[in-house]
Amino acid sequence: MVGPLLRSLWSTTTRKTVSSYSSNYLKPQLFGRAFSTASATTAAPYVALGGAVDPSQLRNVAVIAHVDHGKTTLMDRLLRQCGADIPHERALDSISLERERGITIASKVTSISWKDNELNMVDTPGHADFGGEVELVVGMVEGAVLVVDAGEGPLAQTKFVLAKALKYGLRPILLLNKVDRPAVTEERCNEVESLVFDLFANLGATEEQLEFPVLYASAKEGWASSTYTKCPDDDAKNMSELLDAIIRHVPPPTASLDAPFQMLVSMMEKDNYIGRILTGRISSGILRIGDKVHGIRSSDSGVVKLEEGKVVKLMKKKGTSVASVESAGAGDIVSMAGLASPAIGHTISTVEVMTALPTVELDPPTISMTFGVNDSPLAGRDGTHLTGGKIGDRLMAEAETNLAINVIPAMSESYEVQGRGELQLGILIENMRREGFELSVSPPKVMYKIGKGEKLEPIEEVTIEVNEEHVGLVMEALSHRRGEITDMGPVPGNVGRTRLCLTCPSRGLVGYRSVFSSDTRGTGFMHRAFLTYEKYRGPLGNVRKGVLVSMGYGTITAHALMSLEARGTLFVTPGMESYDGMIVGEHSRDTDLDINPVRTKELTNVRAACKDDNVKLTPPRLMTLEEAIGYVASDELIEVTPKAIRLRKRYLDVGKRKAMSKRPKE
Repeated sequence: MVGPLLRSLWSTTTRKTVSSYSSNYLKPQLFGRAFSTASATTAAPYVALGGAVDPSQLRNVAVIAHVDHGKTTLMDRLLRQCGADIPHERALDSISLERERGITIASKVTSISWKDNELNMVDTPGHADFGGEVELVVGMVEGAVLVVDAGEGPLAQTKFVLAKALKYGLRPILLLNKVDRPAVTEERCNEVESLVFDLFANLGATEEQLEFPVLYASAKEGWASSTYTKCPDDDAKNMSELLDAIIRHVPPPTASLDAPFQMLVSMMEKDNYIGRILTGRISSGILRIGDKVHGIRSSDSGVVKLEEGKVVKLMKKKGTSVASVESAGAGDIVSMAGLASPAIGHTISTVEVMTALPTVELDPPTISMTFGVNDSPLAGRDGTHLTGGKIGDRLMAEAETNLAINVIPAMSESYEVQGRGELQLGILIENMRREGFELSVSPPKVMYKIGKGEKLEPIEEVTIEVNEEHVGLVMEALSHRRGEITDMGPVPGNVGRTRLCLTCPSRGLVGYRSVFSSDTRGTGFMHRAFLTYEKYRGPLGNVRKGVLVSMGYGTITAHALMSLEARGTLFVTPGMESYDGMIVGEHSRDTDLDINPVRTKELTNVRAACKDDNVKLTPPRLMTLEEAIGYVASDELIEVTPKAIRLRKRYLDVGKRKAMSKRPKE
């Protein structure tokens, strides 16, 4: 085998190219993967004489879909098919919050070998708030697998991710997932295929893109088929059909190994030992350990040089582990360390090249929140990072690794953080509190625009699926939030279910998810995605009642809460600490009410029947971080510490609150 392979490699590479490589890069271990005795189905790709994989044997593919349509489970099955060791389900969800919540937050890159080809697979988030992760990685790939739930069909985020893929000229492969479900029939699959075709056409797809291949799969059971089936034969219960379709339909990267090295940074992470790890697709040339490189970026005055250094480590994700490599070539997706200044969107190249690669344009943020120092009477008890400087440094570091977040310094040690949605900013706050930060957070504010003399606001496309008995309640709630219904009808294959499609301002949807869950008794589904900026729709209706505000400092007592239960819904339990201005419950009316939750029982020497009966309290409504973000009003703040989440008024003194309430609102 070795003789013919060397002759074929020699014939495809000129003598000039071979002589330019140092003998250090012709070590036997670099050819080890090419000469391995792996089976024909999972054999590693041939390696060019520079130690890099031949671009014609590379495939760069992103897996894109709506949330919960099965991307990460599909990636598990593809990794297992190609021999990777999967320690647990959803193996690529490596962040602790991802495993806890069952969602993908950050894009992940891994590579698998299949039939002499190397496939660089990118798993992307499906939630609208993490759309920036999709935008950054779509530019790294030449193909995409569009996963659509065969029961639900294309939804709001399907449209978003597909629009990004078509914009970059990708030809997606349609994978109808979950066809093993009893409600999914061949007729339903044909319906979904037609809906996806219409979506392609509405998004301006070319004729080539409209001729997309269709596969049917059950990622949970681990098989894919080119024809509709509920249960394939035992020897066909695998992902071979999908892997073959990727190699057949996804073009290899058009890149030259002979040109000077250039790479656009698409992802970045930090390591305590080797510094910044920069990940991206090599546009041209070959990168080796020890090469001199520099980081550059485009500016209004021209190309700016950021830093010069050498490559100290070169890595490639293989399966679920990271492997060090000696070199990598054009078209491949790799991670490198050695430079401390370049970030996402910057270009890494050989020192002779002074041309920056075009950067990715991200959609603008739609909401903002103000992060500041925690100045409540209970500040400093739980956290270790308390100062505005430390909070600012942490936020700036986050903005560097996540381009979908903007951080702008504001007044008095506070920072305005702009993002795509309350879930995205909620994840950031949750990470910070787990790291020991204490901070106060303002409620989300929508970012308006002025166009043609008119006030414009972000509008989102919302898809809702509920039982028939809850339709009236949901429609009434959304009418108060300025929602406008565009389509309504029964859900195919689900008797007694109704699907609503509507457009609604982003400000109207802030905090609605928890209300929706309680209105539908947890049986409804709601999906949303940014649509466009439209004319301001006017003020919202009455979407929240008043609150119960503490006017006492100390430990909350059961005796006090027993008499306060009739006033509304409580957020606290006996034994919690309280202070003036802290919100301890929701009032049953539309006005705020000052109460004393720390009142103690008067001790007397008079005994009476039933005087010392046990106090029985209704379980309180304990707020999660996401619920708190959606609940607070403009004159309130969220106090976040590693051990507690409290709601409070912006002005703790009751006199100051009354004076500020008389001011005209914005």
